[in-house]
Amino acid sequence: MASAAGPTYPRAGAGGLAESLSIHDSAEKLDSSTVNRVLMEFLSYFGRAVFVFYPVYLTGYLGLSISWVLLCMVMATWWKKNRQVKYARIGTAINFVDNETQEVNRELQSGLQMATWVHFPEVEKVDWVNKVLRQAWPFFGMYMEKLLKENIQPAIRLSSPALKMFTFTKVHFGHVPLRITGMKAYTDEVDQREVVLDLNICYDGDVDIDAEVKPPITAGVKGLKLQGMMRVILEPLIGEAPLVGGVTFFFMRRPTLEINWTGMTNLLDSPAFSSLSEETIMDIIASLMVLPNRMCVPLVDQVKVDEMRFPLPRGVVRVHLLEARDLLAKDTFMLGLVKGKSDPYATLRVGNRHFKSKIVKENLHPKWNEVYEFVVHEAPGQELEVELYDDDTDKDDFLGSYHLDLGRVKKDIEMDQWFPLEDVQNGEVRLKLQWFSLKTDPSLLRESADGLACAMLAVYLDNASNLPKDHNEITEHQKQGKHSKEARLTRRKTACPDSFVELTVDKDVQKSKVAFASKDPVWEQGFTFFVHNIKTQQLTVQVKVNEKKTQLGVFNLPLSRLLNTSDMTLDQRFPLERSGANSQIKLKATLRILTLEKPPPMIILEPPPQNKQQRLPTNQGSNAPVSTPSSPALSPSPAGRASSAPWLSDDHNGSDETWQPASSPSTMRRLDSHSLSENSIASSRFDLSEGATFPEAIMNHQGSFGEIQLTVRYATLRHKLIVLVNSCRNLFRFGDNGTDSYVRLYFLPDQTWIHRKRTHVKKRTVNPVFDHKFEFNVSLQEAQTRKLDVSVKNGKMFHSRERKDIGMVMIDLSQLDIVKGVTEWYELTLPGLKK
Repeated sequence: MASAAGPTYPRAGAGGLAESLSIHDSAEKLDSSTVNRVLMEFLSYFGRAVFVFYPVYLTGYLGLSISWVLLCMVMATWWKKNRQVKYARIGTAINFVDNETQEVNRELQSGLQMATWVHFPEVEKVDWVNKVLRQAWPFFGMYMEKLLKENIQPAIRLSSPALKMFTFTKVHFGHVPLRITGMKAYTDEVDQREVVLDLNICYDGDVDIDAEVKPPITAGVKGLKLQGMMRVILEPLIGEAPLVGGVTFFFMRRPTLEINWTGMTNLLDSPAFSSLSEETIMDIIASLMVLPNRMCVPLVDQVKVDEMRFPLPRGVVRVHLLEARDLLAKDTFMLGLVKGKSDPYATLRVGNRHFKSKIVKENLHPKWNEVYEFVVHEAPGQELEVELYDDDTDKDDFLGSYHLDLGRVKKDIEMDQWFPLEDVQNGEVRLKLQWFSLKTDPSLLRESADGLACAMLAVYLDNASNLPKDHNEITEHQKQGKHSKEARLTRRKTACPDSFVELTVDKDVQKSKVAFASKDPVWEQGFTFFVHNIKTQQLTVQVKVNEKKTQLGVFNLPLSRLLNTSDMTLDQRFPLERSGANSQIKLKATLRILTLEKPPPMIILEPPPQNKQQRLPTNQGSNAPVSTPSSPALSPSPAGRASSAPWLSDDHNGSDETWQPASSPSTMRRLDSHSLSENSIASSRFDLSEGATFPEAIMNHQGSFGEIQLTVRYATLRHKLIVLVNSCRNLFRFGDNGTDSYVRLYFLPDQTWIHRKRTHVKKRTVNPVFDHKFEFNVSLQEAQTRKLDVSVKNGKMFHSRERKDIGMVMIDLSQLDIVKGVTEWYELTLPGLKK
């Protein structure tokens, strides 16, 4: 493919060179370097021609038969093809070894078309949902037929004068129902008052829809393919029927769509028009059901619809597109004989917001150093889609892509690394990403000198009331000397306006959908704006007529006004200026300050000083040596170790190594309160009993609170840290029947609710056996620098105001041989207990 920046040489010879020079002269200034480059390319082509045709001349000069020439050509061609096949076979084998998991998944996906739950173990199989959909599909068709004819058809007729006769003559959604190929449920990462489901939707149905645009023009659809991931949120969960306050569903990203047109729309089956029409329909779907747009169904009256349709975003991601390296060379010259470079540019997309970077001419290692900002509505779930292309005059060549889940950015807060490009042989792109939280504290406001945003404005546009029919009605209200009777006689009868709203913050202009034929239009849409200077910027709201784009009213809101309001929010009706006497618009404006929080520091524990070890309290059992068990009862039995080893040696994904117990005898490790940092007391951070005192029985107890046995090892081939909570013994007894206990675990420095791990509750025993396994995706180098915060809790004190801790322990993984695997007993302590 020819380069947009370089010349094109379709043929050799003097004529080809003259044509190439003329094209090049028209494209850029003809200087000495350009002439030298053209001459070198021509000489290279001429040398190749001489090298190919000289053996033919030599054969004729020596008087040899033409059969020798043909035989040599056949042998050379066979040798070249054989080497190509051999290199391709070796390259495929090497690529398979290097990327075994990706290759197997791609082959399974392309060859077998398996469901999502086959590829991803966290996605669940949902055959029962498909059975329900199959049974309810005829009734869904009846609902859609009613919706199209009663709601969609009038809206289409009002949208354009040419569609006043539009009628659906046939609506049939066929016999093939929608299928859900997998479902993933989020429990730990979300709020307790909601249920979040991700549904992988696949629809390849026999839809048959016919419509009459204007006799005798007809249109129709026969066959539809739709594939995408839909998120369903059930919130808020309530304590009365139907237990769910509302249902919200939307697509995380634009789904793929294929349509088989019929009737006069058969013209759209041509490649030139089909993509345009399907892209238009995708834009309609995106305006309704792709983030930040949502479909909401409230089930109870107490639910606020505006909060369901447009909840506040999770945060803001600032993306620094820095550079790329080792990109593919797509530009060629001399019919592919000469390899050139590429003119790369990048496109970045989050939801329906996308940007395009500048074009770097003739460079396989481009540097952009550009900054983009995106509002994130769902994390994890929403992705940053980065695609690289080679700019060409006809069609841009694909250079690779990378999709990054923004949940990773939210977790790490700051990232600066190289990402490998997918679907290409080589290439990497370097991105720096920052996660900004949304705060309501004005003291956190920091305006940037480089033009970056310091705050975010979220606007929920609800409705308007008593709009004037047209501009003439506005001028009648403004005339003071005209008699009202005369005004009524001269007023023309006009229909209600087709209005939309234009919202502006400086140069950022966003438009709402059109509300047809209504003096009290309802929009119910949300918009977000980036704010750079709160003191000087303002939100301008203009209500306009759809076709004429004349103004029906205007409203200005200075953003500094929001700084002094409660929760930085205004939710009310505002009077429209230059409009009717009682014209109002209802909207909700919310301001949030962008704050870059620092990543949680790595907690490095140092061994306690010797003098502090000598002053340990007697109730901690400090007289026992650390390296040896204090009594024979503290040493685990061989049977106990043998029972835990097989459980850990072969996991569900296939064992990549066999864990063997250490050759040294097992010892009981203990951790005193002086070696625990303040951050290690995370056991009560997210409990209802936070800040409460310990139970009286705990405070009066003298002696040990019990022990816990843990197994820790690192699976090097799977790059996972495996923690097995085996059992506990001699726990503190809360009652005559024992203790209801469970184990809570944090992998420090991750101390948030979503990173909290816990076992099931074991009831009425002081020697519970859990055998619960946890896995963490982390590199070996990082795992050796982190720590485990383990706490045993009383599972029977949920409704109590007292603390639930029975004991806790901090494990420094840098002190353990996690590659070989360690199984040990640890003594439980309560460093937060004050007597």
